[in-house]
Amino acid sequence: MRRAKGCGVQGFGGRGPRVRGLRCLDGSSLAVVPVPARDRSGTPYEVTLELRRDGVSFGAVGERCGHLLAGLAERVAAARAAGSPQAARWPDPDDRFPEPAGPGREPELFAFRYRERADLASTGELRCTLRTSATWVGPPGATAGGRWRTARRAVVEAWGAGGRGVRAVLTSAELARFLGEVLAEAERAGAGCRVHAARSAR
Repeated sequence: MRRAKGCGVQGFGGRGPRVRGLRCLDGSSLAVVPVPARDRSGTPYEVTLELRRDGVSFGAVGERCGHLLAGLAERVAAARAAGSPQAARWPDPDDRFPEPAGPGREPELFAFRYRERADLASTGELRCTLRTSATWVGPPGATAGGRWRTARRAVVEAWGAGGRGVRAVLTSAELARFLGEVLAEAERAGAGCRVHAARSAR
């Protein structure tokens, strides 16, 4: 089983696309950069995703996936809102995420494994799952006088063409910022309006 190194969220600076990056525990940075997909006339209408680790191409995933990310961003915002179904179960907004459609121990919010249908599986992978953890809050070793603190997080994992993986554990606020910056970069690349149109048509 592939092991992914842990990451946190950081701003990805320097020249080129302005996207939210993931700061890995080994000191490297992972950026998810939307690349316009163009029709025969050269007009951008959707995006694929380029994974860059320390500014170097790490993999390519997400065959025309912009509308999926835009839809997820809307669902994350709705889940975080006061009065949402998630608010009744999760008092802390950072624990509130949309419910994935499929079952499973680690339900997925998204999973992108190819840039094009003809690509090999080794071109890269990017996935986001939900995980719930419980931490005892109280005197160490005591069975009374404390409580279990349950938290929910999004785990974003990426693997490059060489099979090396990185991981980020995000609150719902951090996931919302990450998605927002990827979509904003798609907008700057000229594909944003068509991403939203494709999403609305589904």
